[in-house]
Amino acid sequence: MTDLQVPGDDLDPWLGAYADRTSGLSVSEVRALFAVASRPEVVSLAGGMPYVRAIPRELLATAIDRLLLSDAASALQYGSGQGLPRLREHILEIMALEGVEASIDDVVTTTGSQQAIDLVSKLFLDPGDVVIAEGPSYVGALGVFRSYQADIVHVPLDADGLIPEALEATIAELRTVGKRLKFLYTVPNFHNPAGVTMSAERRPRIVEICRRENLLIVEDNPYGLLWFDTPPPPPLHTLNPDGVVYLGSFSKTFAPGFRVGWAVAPLAIREKLVLAAESAILSPSSFAHYLISEYFETVDWHSQIARFRDVYRERRDAMLEALTTHLPNLSWNVPDGGFYVWVTLPEELHSKQMLPRAVRELVAYTPGTGFYADGQGGGQMRLSFCYPTPEEIRLGIQRLASVVGGELELVRAFAGTGSLTPRTPEHSVTSPPPDLR
Repeated sequence: MTDLQVPGDDLDPWLGAYADRTSGLSVSEVRALFAVASRPEVVSLAGGMPYVRAIPRELLATAIDRLLLSDAASALQYGSGQGLPRLREHILEIMALEGVEASIDDVVTTTGSQQAIDLVSKLFLDPGDVVIAEGPSYVGALGVFRSYQADIVHVPLDADGLIPEALEATIAELRTVGKRLKFLYTVPNFHNPAGVTMSAERRPRIVEICRRENLLIVEDNPYGLLWFDTPPPPPLHTLNPDGVVYLGSFSKTFAPGFRVGWAVAPLAIREKLVLAAESAILSPSSFAHYLISEYFETVDWHSQIARFRDVYRERRDAMLEALTTHLPNLSWNVPDGGFYVWVTLPEELHSKQMLPRAVRELVAYTPGTGFYADGQGGGQMRLSFCYPTPEEIRLGIQRLASVVGGELELVRAFAGTGSLTPRTPEHSVTSPPPDLR
């Protein structure tokens, strides 16, 4: 053992051998909840799991049978590192619904869009580089950025999404102190976790700021087709294809179990993405690619996506109604699509500290702290309406109201009207502000 090595211990004899970047690996607050939230007696409003029971199982079974009878040898073999061309053609059809124009060679398939985030990070991030992300931001992306030892700097958003003026100010401040800025990561449509959508007016402003500052945009769009009343504005990619890496996924509009996503990137980046993907997994799952292609070629998938919209709209309405009935003293956004409602708690409460009591009351949610890299978010929680039934949602909110009421009584009894544990100071407006209800 050299002087620079740290000795192992009884729990991990290899402690001194790990690479420095493993210090950024940690269990996310979302994943840590699954063990508890999966118990049948717990109403889970925590995880963003799609309601896959809405997929017609008999049609999926038929597609599997056809695949095994006609293309089994190819489906069970290694495939191209860029993905099955047949599937990439379908991806072009899907993206065209949102206005994204591309060619089959522009598309790189990945193991879910999560791998695409990892590959982009692998290509661009050195230790100490800065990723700018909305505050709050998708917890899975934050974990990837940390694993590459990047510094994550949050820019606030509001009811209209990322705030352009705050983005400009943040970039200027970071450049003044000599930071290396690599890209902006954004979820513009039905944001995870905030549920808001970047307005049509702000999108060209955000793109122009990044173009002027030579800052790449990573646009993560897993929810864009899951709108309830009107589609969201065209993706940022349509405004500057050479400055945006666009990510998509079948996880929300089909099923996450297939683990198929994709990236559309400028030529030079795209070629490196293929090489990075091949070095990581050699080739994606041929079976998943063939099966999704078979399904999309034989099933009315437009109607299936419309069915998902109906399912999630009904669940959203149930959650908003229950919040209005049982927790009128809280504030929240009204999402126009996607999976999430972002709730702001009374000043005295902290969502992470309140979670154990909620689990005891058989309801789970995700604390807002999981969606920040800097300790913010104690005053918020994410509620997911995608998986539980409307009846379960109403029951879960009723239980949550009991938890909030009990916590308020306890805090006020022991600390007057103050907080027992002050929230982490927040240097900027969090999202969404209290008037988004």
